[in-house]
Amino acid sequence: MEKWQTKEQLTELLYELVKIPSVSGSQAEKEFPEFVIHKLSELDYFKENPAQLNKVPTEDGRFFISAFVRAQRPIEQTVILFSHFDVVDVQDYGKWKEFAFDPETLTNKFYDEKEKLPKEVLDDLNTGNWLFGRGIMDMKSGLALHLSLIEAACDGRFEGNVLLISIPDEEVNSVGMRAAVPYLLQLKKKYKLEYTAAVNSEPMFSLYPGDRNNYIYTGSIGKVMPGFMCYGKETHVGEPFSGLNGNLMSSFVTAEIELNTDLCDYDEGKAAPPPSNLIQKGLKESYSVQIPHRSVTLFNLFLLERSIEEVTDLLKEKASLAAAKIEVLYREQAERYASATGSAAAKHKVRVLTFEELVSYARQNLGEERIQKIVDTLIAQRGEKDDREISIQIVDQLAILCKALAPMIVLFYTPPFYPAVQSHHRPLIQETVTKVQKLAQTNYQTELIEQHYFSGISDLSYIGMPAKRTSMKELTANMPIWGHGYSIPFDAMEQLSVPVLNLGPIGRDAHQWTERLDADFAFGPLKELLTISVQELLTKKRRSE
Repeated sequence: MEKWQTKEQLTELLYELVKIPSVSGSQAEKEFPEFVIHKLSELDYFKENPAQLNKVPTEDGRFFISAFVRAQRPIEQTVILFSHFDVVDVQDYGKWKEFAFDPETLTNKFYDEKEKLPKEVLDDLNTGNWLFGRGIMDMKSGLALHLSLIEAACDGRFEGNVLLISIPDEEVNSVGMRAAVPYLLQLKKKYKLEYTAAVNSEPMFSLYPGDRNNYIYTGSIGKVMPGFMCYGKETHVGEPFSGLNGNLMSSFVTAEIELNTDLCDYDEGKAAPPPSNLIQKGLKESYSVQIPHRSVTLFNLFLLERSIEEVTDLLKEKASLAAAKIEVLYREQAERYASATGSAAAKHKVRVLTFEELVSYARQNLGEERIQKIVDTLIAQRGEKDDREISIQIVDQLAILCKALAPMIVLFYTPPFYPAVQSHHRPLIQETVTKVQKLAQTNYQTELIEQHYFSGISDLSYIGMPAKRTSMKELTANMPIWGHGYSIPFDAMEQLSVPVLNLGPIGRDAHQWTERLDADFAFGPLKELLTISVQELLTKKRRSE
């Protein structure tokens, strides 16, 4: 008897998946794989092949799910289905917070309080096709569809092998996917597999406010997180021109980089979103009348085609512009104040350097052994600090030891890093996309526009390999915690280098309290299109050989 093939069955499964509040880092996230394993273990195939259904540990006590279905006759061709089961928190739901993980109740609550919904949300609600809830589009609907495909594979409906990998921590540091990469290599060797393609079902993301186009993606956007440690000069607030305020410095850096379209990367004339600030704060730990002379600012920066060397050069250029503006402001205000008081006007020259250059200076002046001991101690005592916090602390402590360089702006990188990958030029992917687009238009009057990069960031970044592998040295040299609890399995990624495709549901407002899913499309047309995609990726590859 089929379990997850009809819209009603898939909707019920989706409700069950969403009701588990698997927020990144929570206990529920750790427990979620057990639920899915239990569901899959009820299928006859896994009753007969229990070794092919696994809960695989990551490095930090979490688990990812692996469900491998071999074709009825021996064959190498294998399609990987990728999904993630972690979700972001629900604080944004306000008074509806207690219903955020109950799609049926939440959707009914919204019907009862229509007057409190934004117009575009109300328009969707009134169609009767949309379901609401945290994770319902991002991306437990994708996981539900993949479970449906696994069930179909268990029944022998595909001419090839299908492997489901569902992971935790996609929303934060991608611990799950970074652990899955070497596992995939082990599985490939064990069963003598050829991974023909990796299919993800992240939801479609709008490219601009009001965008109602539908997309199919042949790659995934990259992301790097540059940080700027701004180290000024301490002084009493009564003598502000004797020092330089770190918060002032970081505000100039942020003004120079935030939404700066000069920093947009391009692919065939199409721009990635501009950078945006994610963290900005002073590093003064308690109140006093000493100015806060140390501060930090961190950004999200998307990558398409640029190398890390190119990114570093651009960021240093923008930081140098900020430094020059800081110097001009300081000088002009100091001269005005000196004119008013009869005092002498001080001047400051702000240096711009990379973390690698800061470390080199520290080693030359303090010794390799001392620097290594400082970093090791900070790592050992990090406690609950996340990867960004410990990165900031390492740069801060080294900057304090090198205060002779101040005032300075130090560029560094923090986790997570996502390489940009795309498979647009792979014949297998392009042929599959063309067929899916034609079927969507003919059967469902739905236009699927190809985008070379999924703009929402996804773990597909770790299954392909960035073309500019050598530029990773620039990244790792300027990432304070590289090799200290954070790394990316570049060698394993290079060995895998699997073509990628993302075909997912129509949804709106990811990471917002209005997150919603077009259930009619997801469990109707999309289900068929995904099934056809998997079959095409398996059979076209074999026919081309």
